[in-house]
Amino acid sequence: MEWDSVWDFLWIAIWVFLFVVYIMILFQILADLFRDRELNGWWKALWIIGLVIFPFLTALVYIIFRGTGMAHRQAEAAQRAKQETDQYIKNVAGRSPAEEVQHAKELYDAGVIDDAEFTRLKAKALS
Repeated sequence: MEWDSVWDFLWIAIWVFLFVVYIMILFQILADLFRDRELNGWWKALWIIGLVIFPFLTALVYIIFRGTGMAHRQAEAAQRAKQETDQYIKNVAGRSPAEEVQHAKELYDAGVIDDAEFTRLKAKALS
């Protein structure tokens, strides 16, 4: 293998890496634009037009002026997603054992179930 081909391969690998990084940055900027609730539609459209016409310059300006906000909006989105996931898990999982025992006690006090049924429900909830 000649040295020229090795250096050509290395040069192409560097450019491919830089292009992939640039594409990732563009997707981050686009995601941030659509995530930002304070920025109105016209400003979003102008940023997108800028990214199409002058992609490198617009991406650099966006990161300089709105970079700290990007981190905050991404953290807020992650926090919202975590809360929604936790809420979903709680809804799917049902009541906690303490809530099950409390519910069984309410049924027992209301006379809906007898001692044996209360004992069975309590044992089931605590197992």
